[in-house]
Amino acid sequence: MAKIAFIGLGNMGGPMAGNLLKAGHQVTVFDLVDAAMDALVQQGAAKSSSALGALEGADTVVTMLPAGKHVAGLYLGDEGLIAKAAPNTLFLDCSTIDADTARRVGAAAAEQGLEMLDSPVSGGVKAAQAGTLAFMCGGTEAGFERGKKILEAMGKNIFLAGGHGAGQIAKICNNMLLAVHMIGTAEALQLGANNGLDPAVLSEIMLKSSGKNWSLETYNPYPGVMENVPASNDYKPGFMVQLMLKDLGLAMENSLLTQSSVPMGALARSLYASFSAKDGNAQRDFSAILEMFQS
Repeated sequence: MAKIAFIGLGNMGGPMAGNLLKAGHQVTVFDLVDAAMDALVQQGAAKSSSALGALEGADTVVTMLPAGKHVAGLYLGDEGLIAKAAPNTLFLDCSTIDADTARRVGAAAAEQGLEMLDSPVSGGVKAAQAGTLAFMCGGTEAGFERGKKILEAMGKNIFLAGGHGAGQIAKICNNMLLAVHMIGTAEALQLGANNGLDPAVLSEIMLKSSGKNWSLETYNPYPGVMENVPASNDYKPGFMVQLMLKDLGLAMENSLLTQSSVPMGALARSLYASFSAKDGNAQRDFSAILEMFQS
């Protein structure tokens, strides 16, 4: 059993912390929203009044934060987690952030003799609740072997992509592709519907043909075709459009730094930006992009 500080209890972090409790770990939580902490307290977690307070007595720290500036602000500096951590503390940052910040924070931990993995996730809220997330990790092999034992309580596919920052690169590549094939799936289904085809029948045809992909098979964007997906619940909850835009933005920034050609990713970002600009769409699930193709 590990003693874990879990910081950041949003739509993803809350269920992830809950799965650590179910696995028998001792978890102390901190979030800026009291209600998010209280929900975990009811499941057996201890509640802290600060991030540094949660760190006390912990051998592992898991963070799930919105952006790189929040990760750097929490971990770095004289009052940061790295400076205040006990020897042998393991850090697992599951946030999706820019690779440069992940490398900088990972290097700072290494300077203190501490292991850290950037461990962004894939799978969305449903997988977070089910404990079936995919983790894409960056760090040392020794850190990965330690971290994997914790991550296994929250996910079923756990990969070491390379050194510090590699997990973040794997995540932005994955989500750029996800955006592209979600858009392609949505426009294909709507084209079929516009010609009188039943989207459920068309989905079955494409699933047995060369058009098969994850969006079609697991996260169908057409309402009523698949149960228990956001499309069949007014596109909520799920992975919000604004979060997909964030990840596509990270991919575009990296493509400029590495002089990589990503025309499909750039088009996907443009389409999601246009869709997000309409009232309320930013908070809807990213599969709602299908509505862009409806007349």
